[in-house]
This record gives sequence, C-alpha cells and structure tokens, in this order.
Amino acid sequence: MPAMDKLPIHLPQTGESYFCSPDESLLQGMLRLGRKGIPVGCTGGGCGVCKVRVVRGAVRPLGPISRAHVSPEEERDGYTLACRAGPACAVELEVAGRFEKPFRNGYRTQGRPSPPPPTNTTET
Repeated sequence: MPAMDKLPIHLPQTGESYFCSPDESLLQGMLRLGRKGIPVGCTGGGCGVCKVRVVRGAVRPLGPISRAHVSPEEERDGYTLACRAGPACAVELEVAGRFEKPFRNGYRTQGRPSPPPPTNTTET
C-alpha cells in the first residue's frame, strides 16, 4: 500500500507518531514499525491491555471487543481496543484503562532525572 494511503496516528502522552493503513489495526500499525506507546497484550480483543480513547479523528471496528473492557457507553465516548480498531482518518489517541497512570506520571520523560520534590524545611 503506498504511503499516501496510510493515515497519521499520534499519541501525545508518549510523543509517538506513526502511519497506519486503514485495513490494519492501530496496534498492528504501531508494532509493524517497531514503535512503542500503546501497551500490547493478547492482540485479540480479549485482555483490554491496549485500551485507548480516540481524542480526535475516527476509527472503524475490525472485530469484536470484550465488553468486560469496553462498555457500550465507553465506546460511545470514544474508547476502544487498539487491536480491534483501524483508522478511518487521522487519529489522536490516549492510552486508557489500567495502563493510563504511568503516562500521567511522567512516562514520557522516563530516563531523564526528575527535579527533587520541594522540601518542607523551616529554619530555626
């Protein structure tokens, strides 16, 4: 498939961007390029590890997903499993579910030292 047929995918939490074919899952596109950003589990729609929220853009279903991990209400709010959704246009995603916390706690800056926390000292 020519590069022009691939759609841009962006994960602001990690700074990752990649191109994905409309006929492959968001997760397959990332893995094909050796990229990281979306956690990988069973790749079959059953474990929920690759749960994401579509922030911008649209995806189309590529197979069934476990309702134990994405409820119909969540799906209406933009949540899906990256292994079971393909891009319909340019997409911006955020990692959701149980793996969201590392991204909110500075995963993107991992490897760089964090400034020390402020200390609560009083001079006497």
